[in-house]
Amino acid sequence: MLLINRDEIKSVFSMKDAIETDKECYKMFSEGRFDVPLRAVISGSHGNFLFMPAYCEGLGAAGLKIVNIMPGNPDRGLPASIGQVLLIDGETGEVRAMMDGTYVTALRTAAASGAAFDLFGRRNAAIGAMIGTGSQAMCQLEAMLCARKLREVRVAARNFDKTRDFVDKARKELAGYGTDIIAYGDTNAAVDGADLVTLVTVSGTPVCSAEYFKPGCTISAVGAYTYDMQELDPAVFARCGKLYFDSVTAVLSESGDILRPLDEGTLSREQFTGDIGDYLLGRIPGRESDEEIIVFENVGIGALDLMTAYRIYDKAMKAGIGLEWK
Repeated sequence: MLLINRDEIKSVFSMKDAIETDKECYKMFSEGRFDVPLRAVISGSHGNFLFMPAYCEGLGAAGLKIVNIMPGNPDRGLPASIGQVLLIDGETGEVRAMMDGTYVTALRTAAASGAAFDLFGRRNAAIGAMIGTGSQAMCQLEAMLCARKLREVRVAARNFDKTRDFVDKARKELAGYGTDIIAYGDTNAAVDGADLVTLVTVSGTPVCSAEYFKPGCTISAVGAYTYDMQELDPAVFARCGKLYFDSVTAVLSESGDILRPLDEGTLSREQFTGDIGDYLLGRIPGRESDEEIIVFENVGIGALDLMTAYRIYDKAMKAGIGLEWK
C-alpha cells in the first residue's frame, strides 16, 4: 500500500489536473459507469462522520473516503473537514493507496467549482467573489483563478480578522495568478458585480442577498450538505436561468439549499436543468445568454474521490513518490 501525503499530491497533481479529472468523472457518472451509494452520515456530539464509497468497473477500482466535519477543529488548529481516502484494487480487493483525504476533498470539491466556472462562466469574467475562509477556501479560490483570468477576487466571511489573515496568505500562495485578492467586511458588497461567486460555508442561513447577484454571474454553492444548512438565498431561483447539480439524486437527499426551498414552495423541480455530466454529454443546454444567472449546487459524490485518487495514484507511481507500506 502506498501512503501519499498532501505535499506529495501537490507535487504531481495540479488544480488544472483536478478540474479536468472532475469533468471526466462527471461524464462517466452520467453514463452510469459508477456505482455510488449515498454517503452514510453519523452525527456525533462534536460533528459529523461521513463515509463515501464508490466503485467503477471501467477503472478496475473501488474507493472509500472517510471524512469528518468537526466545526470546533479550527479552534484546535485543525481543519474543520478532516479524513483519508482509500484506493482499492477492484479485482483483488487489496488497498493500493491511502492518501490525505482532507486535501483530496478540498481539491476535488474546488475542482467541481472550477469545472462549473469553466463550462458556464462568462468568457469575459473579470471579478470573482468567495464567501467563506475555512479549510476548503484556498483550493476553492485557486479553482476560480484557474478557470478564468480574473482582475480581482473579493473574499468575505463572518470574522473580518480571519478574512484578512486568509487574504494575506492567499496573496502569497496564489501570487502566480496575478489577481488582486481583496478582503471585504460585507458579503453583499463582495458579491455585488462579481462574475463568478463561490459560497463555501456551513451556514444555516443565506450568507448574502440574491438581489446582489449580477445578471450573467455563475454561482457555485458548495457548503450545504445537510437539510439544516442553507447558504444560498432561495430568492435567486426566481432570477436564475439554469440550475445544475453534481448529482440531483445526492442533492435531493441532503442539501438544504435545494430541499428547503422545495418544501417552502419557492423552488420547483421544473426549474432543475440537470446534472453537469449530462451537459458534458450534450443532453442538456449550457449558458444561452450573457445575462442569465447560472447556479451550480454541489454536495460532493464519492465518484469524484475515487476518480481523483485513481489519477493521483497513477501519477505518484510514475513519479516514484509516496511511502510504500508492506
